Amino acid sequence: MPGVLKKSFAMPVHLVAPQPGDLLPIDGLTIGIAQAGVRKAARDDLTVFLLDEGAAVGAVFTQNRFCAAPVQLCRSRIAAATPVRALLINTGNANAGTGKDGLRRAVTACDALARLLDVPADQVLPFSTGVIMETLPVERIVAALPAALADAQADHWAKAAQAIMTTDTVPKAFSTRLSIQGAPVSVTGISKGAGMIRPNMATMLGFLATDARIDAALMPRLALELAEASFNRVSIDGDTSTNDSFVVVATGRAAHPVIRSLDSPDGQALKAALTTVARQLAQAIVRDGEGATKFITIAVNGGASAVECRQVAYAVAHSPLVKTAFFASDPNLGRILAAVGYAGIADLDQTLIELYLDDVHVVTQGGRHPDYQEQDGQRVMQQSEIQVRIDLGRGPASDTVWTCDLSHDYVSINADYRS
Repeated sequence: MPGVLKKSFAMPVHLVAPQPGDLLPIDGLTIGIAQAGVRKAARDDLTVFLLDEGAAVGAVFTQNRFCAAPVQLCRSRIAAATPVRALLINTGNANAGTGKDGLRRAVTACDALARLLDVPADQVLPFSTGVIMETLPVERIVAALPAALADAQADHWAKAAQAIMTTDTVPKAFSTRLSIQGAPVSVTGISKGAGMIRPNMATMLGFLATDARIDAALMPRLALELAEASFNRVSIDGDTSTNDSFVVVATGRAAHPVIRSLDSPDGQALKAALTTVARQLAQAIVRDGEGATKFITIAVNGGASAVECRQVAYAVAHSPLVKTAFFASDPNLGRILAAVGYAGIADLDQTLIELYLDDVHVVTQGGRHPDYQEQDGQRVMQQSEIQVRIDLGRGPASDTVWTCDLSHDYVSINADYRS
């Protein structure tokens, strides 16, 4: 694909490009793609989502305090609870670290799209991804908007998944169906991201849509809970980006009664379907992590709370020593125990720790299991998908995060990113 950065050797871990026919259109939403030449010529790099009147929107953004101009603008517009009629997405330039001029340029792009759509300017939300601290070529974006609008179709999800890529090697998109009180409901989502990924959102964009009918007042909580169950459970390199955004859209075109509680049976059914797609999108980011060769599930149980389980899981997931050991298929498992120990649980009793690699019981009561053989650990470490299971022996809580190994290619990709 022209203009998309490629990994030098590593391939995604059990991840293939979506088939356009497998992605469900969402009634009340169309998508247009264009080539604006934001950073590289002859590649799709501008995407518009057009929402019919009455759509409900919720969003979650990066917790990095040095957030990009589009994130600042989106936050203010979402907080004002104004209706949303369009999403404007560019790749190639993050419009971050650009000060007041960057904010003006984000506003200019939104204003231009609003004029073409004949909607108020504050009903357009901007999103950018790419290189930081470079001026957004807003004039190129504005010039390409008519082409993007002319391209708008309901079935352009696969094209959009490809157009928002940066260092990704594979477009990421998934769909599912469900029934609510006998009415068919569709869910489709796309995401991008391969590096600068950690909880509290990541250098990722995620857009998830459904035609379900849901009370707009529920959308902020829904977006947050979906993010907590998916995108806030992944880590590639422990960095939190400036541009992370996850948007959930409900167009309200399905034929079921309006969902007014997420805790109702209908609310739970919809949330489960949305969570399924959100997790697929989040895990796809890890599977396509920069230079990744292995997909690793870190499941921590026996915690006093879910918070401390995540605390331990993140410590393991972020450890460069753990991640490089996985890349080398080296069962140097003391690195995992060290990460558990420095995770920050002050009263952790190491004599209660149990550690498993898939089916191999490695550590019991804080020490090497008497039956553990290094060749068994190495057998698991050589797999492309691995589960690390840690029991803290402190209580009934559990939680899970997903991560990948850290390879030579990760360094090469990020050393060459701006070239």
